[in-house]
Amino acid sequence: MDEIKIELIWSLISSYSLKILGSIAILLIGKWLVAKISNLISKLIISSRLDETLSSFLLNIIKTLLMAFVIIAAIANLGVETSMFVAALGAIGLAIGMAFKDTFSNIGAGFLIIFFRPFKLKDHIEVAGVQGAVKEINMFSTVLRTTDHKTIIIPNGRIISSNIINFSKEGTRRVEIVFCIDYKDDLKLAKEIILSLAAENKKILKEPKPFVGVGSLGENSVNLTARFWCASSDFSDVQFAMLESVKLAFDAKGISIPSPQLSIRYQDKRQDEQF
Repeated sequence: MDEIKIELIWSLISSYSLKILGSIAILLIGKWLVAKISNLISKLIISSRLDETLSSFLLNIIKTLLMAFVIIAAIANLGVETSMFVAALGAIGLAIGMAFKDTFSNIGAGFLIIFFRPFKLKDHIEVAGVQGAVKEINMFSTVLRTTDHKTIIIPNGRIISSNIINFSKEGTRRVEIVFCIDYKDDLKLAKEIILSLAAENKKILKEPKPFVGVGSLGENSVNLTARFWCASSDFSDVQFAMLESVKLAFDAKGISIPSPQLSIRYQDKRQDEQF
C-alpha cells in the first residue's frame, strides 16, 4: 500500500515538474521571441518613417500584448483551462478596474496625447509645474528630463488635465531681459550698446529685429526691456551670453547698474521737546 502511494506521489511530481519546466521554458523562449519580434517591428517602423512619438507608443503596446500571450501560454501548459482562466481574468479585471480607475484613465490620456500631439519626443515643455525635455511617452506616464539631468515621471492623466506649454513647437523663442541703468547715465548709449552686442551674437536672429525700449521708470533706475529672437535650442545660451556681455560693456562705458537704496531720516526727540 505504501509503495503504491509513493509511486503515485512520484508520478505526480514527475508529471508536474515536467510541466513546470515546460512553462519556464515557454516563458524564457517567449521572452526571447518577444524581444526579436519587437526589434523587427521597430526596424519596420523606422523604415516606414512613422512619427517617433507614435512608434514608441505602439511598440510599448505590442510588447505588452505579446508578453501577455506568452504568460497565458505558460499557464495553459500547466494544465489550467485557459477559457476559465480568461473568464477569471475578466472578473478580476473588473475588480481591478474599479480599484485602479486612475491607472486606466492614464492609459486613455496616453492615447489622447498620441492622437492630439500637444508635444512629441525631445520637445521642451512645461506641464504640471515642471519643465524638461520629453524623453518617453508610454501607456501610463510621460517621462521628462530636466536640464540638470533629473528624471521626472508624470501620469498621463495629470498632463491632459493641466496646461501644457510647448517651448519647441514653433522652433523659435523670444528672450526678454530687463537691464537697469541709473537716471544719470546716457540712455541712448545704453540702448546702442545692447543692440550692437545683439548684432554681434550669431545665435540671435536678424528677423524679427532685436528691440530695446524703456519698459518702466523705477524708483532708483530706468528699466530697459530688451527682446531678442533665437532658435528654441539656443534660448539659455543667448540669455546667459547677453547678460554677461552687456554687464561688461556697461562697466567699460561707465554705465552703472544701480542697487536699491533706502533713506533713513533721524530726528532727535530732545530737540522736539525744546520746541
